[in-house]
Amino acid sequence: MQIQLSSLDQMRAFAKALAGHLRAGDLLILSGNLGAGKTTFTQSLGRALGVAGRITSPTFVIAREHPSLGDGPALVHVDAYRLSDAEELGDLDLDSELEESITVVEWGAGLAEQLSTDYLGLTITPMFDIAADADDGREGAADEAAADADDEADEDERRIVELHGHGSTWEDRLQRVSDSIRTVVAAVDASGFDGSHGSVDEEDSQ
Repeated sequence: MQIQLSSLDQMRAFAKALAGHLRAGDLLILSGNLGAGKTTFTQSLGRALGVAGRITSPTFVIAREHPSLGDGPALVHVDAYRLSDAEELGDLDLDSELEESITVVEWGAGLAEQLSTDYLGLTITPMFDIAADADDGREGAADEAAADADDEADEDERRIVELHGHGSTWEDRLQRVSDSIRTVVAAVDASGFDGSHGSVDEEDSQ
C-alpha cells in the first residue's frame, strides 16, 4: 500500500486510522531518513491510542514505554539508530513486553524483524527527498537534503508512506487498513489526496 500525504493534518489522520486497527502484540518497523517524520507519526499514533507521557525521540534511552490511559495496550517506542546489530536490540528484552503492547521501532529495518514474523513495515519519504534524488545535476543534493531535513520538513509537509504487511496476520488485515486510511485521509483534504497513491498497489521530524 502506498499513500501520499499532503499535510501534517493528513499524517495525523493516517496515524489515527491505523491506530484503530492495532492491537496488543503488533509490531511496527519505521524507516525513513532524518526529517522524514517517523517521530511525528509515532506522536500522532500515541495520541490516537490514548497513551500517557509525551512521545519524543528516545535516541538516548533507546526505548520508552507509554502506558495506556484507559484499558488499551501500552505503546513501546524504540529508537534503534544507535544500535549496531540485532544482538543489541535483543538485549533490550522487548520480547517480554511485545505480546502485551504495541511496539514501534524507528530505524528498525534489518534489526527488529527478529522480534516477530508478523509485523507492519512503514517507510516514510518526504517529497523534498524525492526531488533531491531526481536532481542528478546537483552535486551533493542528497547530503544537503539530509543536513537541512529539519528546516525543509517545516516548509514541505508532503510525504509518501509505504506500508508492507509481513506474516499471515497482516496479510489478512492490510486491505481493511487500506480502506479505512483511504477514507479518513481523503476526508481531511480531498484536494491533497492522490487516488493513485491512496489505494493498494499490491506497500519532531525524525
